[in-house]
Amino acid sequence: MKLPKDRIAYSAIVDRPPLKLPDGARVAVWTIVNVEEWSIERNMPRTVLPPPYGQPLQPDLPNWAWHEYGMRVGFWRFIEVLEKFKIKATLALNGSVCTTYPRVAKAALEAGWEFMGHGYLQRPMHHIEDQRAAIRQTIDAIKSFTGKAPRGWESPGLTETYETIDHLREAGIEYVADWVLDDQPCQIETASGPIVSVPYTVEMNDIAMMALQNHPSEEWLRRGIDHFDRLYSEGEKSMRVMAISVHPYISGVPHRIGYLETLYEYILQRPGVKMWTGEQILDWYKNAAKP
Repeated sequence: MKLPKDRIAYSAIVDRPPLKLPDGARVAVWTIVNVEEWSIERNMPRTVLPPPYGQPLQPDLPNWAWHEYGMRVGFWRFIEVLEKFKIKATLALNGSVCTTYPRVAKAALEAGWEFMGHGYLQRPMHHIEDQRAAIRQTIDAIKSFTGKAPRGWESPGLTETYETIDHLREAGIEYVADWVLDDQPCQIETASGPIVSVPYTVEMNDIAMMALQNHPSEEWLRRGIDHFDRLYSEGEKSMRVMAISVHPYISGVPHRIGYLETLYEYILQRPGVKMWTGEQILDWYKNAAKP
């Protein structure tokens, strides 16, 4: 058994050679739209309305419907906003979404978004009896729908067991978003060779901010601006990655979508910003990291 610290050497960002983006850019910003299938037959992964008397109930109709609103309405606000700013998102989706919500998957495909594996069903990797089979099932479902195997992976809830990263690399995954430990890409060692960690976020993630920390909606914009400004300043010396992670049932609601829109307006006013997908960051880094 290898611990995470055994797979990735400690590296202080101030000790590294500068990493430079093309065209003098300072920051690569990628947007991750998380699209999941919540099974009404199980407890919901997240809840907005606690059950009466505090006891979990099945079926959990109100919380299932909260998520379903995102698929029916919220997701389409993302399509509109991202198209407005000509941004290609990375779609982190459960493999099952390709068959249970084909209208959603088709819209993302037509918009030119990157598809990234997010498990087959929305369950922690610790609860999967055969991780290898579930990973393969996810990859096959996405490849069958898009014609291309996903290169990236974000585990449900960012969950990994000690062996998950080995299984992912073995299956052909080239980068992961689970390891939220840096502002620059880095390599993780696996039994099948290195895999790249593309910086993801729990700080600019609407699950953490809105569903768990219960911040007011306008905090999304204030934090997003502060987050971007600092990375932009630091990126003058060595590039930084900013991840923006959103969910249709959270940021896709009427009182929040405008703050996402305004954040994009702010970011795009600055020169030297690459609005990339995860695989674009991966391809740049693989070339930049060559000795």
